[in-house]
Amino acid sequence: MTEPRHRPAGTPVAFFDVDETLLATKTLLDFWDFWAASGAWPVPGRLPDLRARVAAGEDRDTLNREYYRRFAGVPVATLRSAARRWYEAHRRGPRAFVTAAVEAVDGHRRRGHEVVLVSGSLRPLLEAVAEDFGAAEVRCAEQEVTAGGLLTGEVDRSMIGQAKGDAVAAVVHGRGVRAEDCWAYGDHVSDLAMLRAVGHPVVVGGSPLLVAEARRAGWTVLGGHTGPRRAASHADRPVMASENGR
Repeated sequence: MTEPRHRPAGTPVAFFDVDETLLATKTLLDFWDFWAASGAWPVPGRLPDLRARVAAGEDRDTLNREYYRRFAGVPVATLRSAARRWYEAHRRGPRAFVTAAVEAVDGHRRRGHEVVLVSGSLRPLLEAVAEDFGAAEVRCAEQEVTAGGLLTGEVDRSMIGQAKGDAVAAVVHGRGVRAEDCWAYGDHVSDLAMLRAVGHPVVVGGSPLLVAEARRAGWTVLGGHTGPRRAASHADRPVMASENGR
């Protein structure tokens, strides 16, 4: 588990959702395809199609828990290795990232802010992303592991909806920073609790419902264009939610 690297108390924090906010993909679905094809571990047959169920709008918490149960009995070290291989392949893609969010991360880091990832995705995968972007911490669903290092298939709490808002509040309290001095970036209505928990909410791309809420509330909305990761430049202009009057 990645240990938090804290800056002085009161340092503003920028919270980022990951799927389709920072990475231009649904990581759990893409990783499952990679995992099933990799042969790293036997995959049960006749599993329901995840993408079809997501597209049909099934309850996210239910789908999330069913997803994690697919890894019951897998050594956590095997999952960690596969997750890092997936990310190394993904990050080289020509449309792997949401450009505006990448620029926002770079801008916050230049200004000395902490970056924290808040996502329902796999911790091993998120830790690879955190290392790549210099994020201080990851808040996500925690998979249960036996004393022998095997995944049970259960998680403590799905990091969806209000759980994201609670995670943001916990980090804000633990760091001794004011919520109104912090940022949050998300793309989906399930990110609303996280966005409302800070003083500078930013919608990236975004579903029509979330964009409508952002416009009603006067939040910043950034484009959802995708592209490769480029090296951060100190000449780049930081992305600031405060430019929208906040």
